[in-house]
Amino acid sequence: MKTRLDQLKEFLKESPQDPFLKYALTMEYVKMQDNSLALAGFEDLVMEHADYVGTYYHFGKFLEGQGEKDKAIEIYEKGIAVAQSKRNFHALGELKNALLMAQGLLDEDE
Repeated sequence: MKTRLDQLKEFLKESPQDPFLKYALTMEYVKMQDNSLALAGFEDLVMEHADYVGTYYHFGKFLEGQGEKDKAIEIYEKGIAVAQSKRNFHALGELKNALLMAQGLLDEDE
């Protein structure tokens, strides 16, 4: 039986420029705690599919988890700009809250 990871890799062979498949594969690497492949996946998404809004929140959280708070803040800020340009208000709100938390200006309870 094929794993989700195997299935995603197969789908990606058929559609190598599909940002959703790249994102899903990257999130599998995050779950597996394969940090080098997760980082490479996030970086590819930001470079090759900068308008894929879903990347930024999870990339920022990943970076925070790696102790890279300053880089996470940069990613949240980029994501906010993309979400604004796409008029994706749900993602915009999540990214703004994540940015404020990373900056220490908002508690998770607020």
